[in-house]
Amino acid sequence: MTAEKLVKVVTENGITTVTLDQPDKRNSLSLAMLQALSDVLTKLAGDNDTRVVVLAASGQVFCAGHDLNEVRDQFGDQNRQKCLFDLCSRVMQQLVNLPKPVIARVAGVATAAGCQLVASCDLAVAADTARFATPGVNIGLFCSTPMVALSRNVNRKHAMEMLLTGEMIGALRAEQIGLINKVVDEQALDDTVYRMAGVIAGKSSHTLKVGKAAFYQQLELNLTDAYDYTAQVMTDNLAAADAQEGIRAFLDKRNPEWSDC
Repeated sequence: MTAEKLVKVVTENGITTVTLDQPDKRNSLSLAMLQALSDVLTKLAGDNDTRVVVLAASGQVFCAGHDLNEVRDQFGDQNRQKCLFDLCSRVMQQLVNLPKPVIARVAGVATAAGCQLVASCDLAVAADTARFATPGVNIGLFCSTPMVALSRNVNRKHAMEMLLTGEMIGALRAEQIGLINKVVDEQALDDTVYRMAGVIAGKSSHTLKVGKAAFYQQLELNLTDAYDYTAQVMTDNLAAADAQEGIRAFLDKRNPEWSDC
């Protein structure tokens, strides 16, 4: 199956919606799906028309994680298994490193690497019917790579509870522990997601790029180094045309005209 049939991409008003589109396979992260997603993210990184990315999925399941039929077929071939997990890890890092904000639009179930996918996005909005789990422990394959994104988004004990029990949690619980930002009625999901995306798309894309990169970088530093690093980031940011335009516009009580640089 071609990449175009696995992942749909639509751009409108600076918002690019990337839709996992293999509902008959529960949008599983097969090698082909992961490669298609990786290719799309690579293109979007340099796409000046895209200011915000929405990650969505077709059907009743957001993403069921890895394709276990494919995994079973690779029993005994550790090289192919390692390729699968390496590619998955690369895609998750592409989401984090993408110089545009990414919002997960979650309807249905997101399990294992599918839950990892949600956790790897910058923001996430879920329907009240959505559910989440890292159930690898139930089949003897601990969700070790999903744990990386999960443990960087929720409290340590909450992450361990999900990983050790493998039990499903509802959208409200996912919001409480910080896995997602908002829970809304399923009928209001698109309005909420695209309203949020529209607000962000109205900002300077240069400023968003600087801020997203700095956010993830400072998380890995100790307190003193984080302040040293972000002070330099702000100094460099202030030299940008959009920062100077934004400050002038604020003081002049007018809307800024972004040049995205």
